[in-house]
Parts: sequence; C-alpha cells; structure tokens
Amino acid sequence: MDTIFIDQLAIDTVIGLYDWERRIRQRVILDLEMTFDIREAAATDDVAKTLDYKAVAKRVIAFVEASEFDLVETLSEGIAALILDEFPVDRVTLRLDKPHALRGAKGVGIRITRERSQ
Repeated sequence: MDTIFIDQLAIDTVIGLYDWERRIRQRVILDLEMTFDIREAAATDDVAKTLDYKAVAKRVIAFVEASEFDLVETLSEGIAALILDEFPVDRVTLRLDKPHALRGAKGVGIRITRERSQ
C-alpha cells in the first residue's frame, strides 16, 4: 500500500489542563501519513481517483481549531477517527507535537496509528 503524507501542519487550538492553557490558543504541529492505493490515479492521471490531501488538511484544520480538549491523546484520537470516517484511507499514522510544552524540550507529543475497522 502507498502512503500520502502531510508534514508539519501547524494549527492553533485550545489544548491543555491548566487554567492558563484554557484561556489561550496554542500551536500544535501535525504530521499525517495516510495509507491509500495510488495506482488508479497514477494510471489515469485523474485527480478524482486520488486522496485529496488539501481536503484532508482543510477538514483537520477546521476540527482542531474548533476543539478544546484537555489532552493531546484525546485530540489525536479525534483527528484519526475523523480521517478514517470521512476519507478513503485504510490506515492513518498521526504525530502531534505540542511545541514548548516542557521546559528544555523543543516539543512533546504523541504518535498513534489507527486502522479502519473491517
């Protein structure tokens, strides 16, 4: 299977446990890898036969900007579920980085892989 990816998608959202975090928007950085068979699109050179990564990005941006989760785990699961529910991918791997969340670290975050239910 092939992989279509989106790297370093920066989105501002409300995320965090602390009171001060609930009052501001913080940036999260997403890397997405989505399993999708590109052979038909490649053979026909037809954009309608491929995964529209712009549509994926726009949908993920809208979801993340509107969200107000406490945990990056919850946000990550929501993004993965949205992609699997709304787009024709079999598997998504998501890396979510919350830059500067930990003093002395460039970022912290989570990486998850989820598959479409059979």
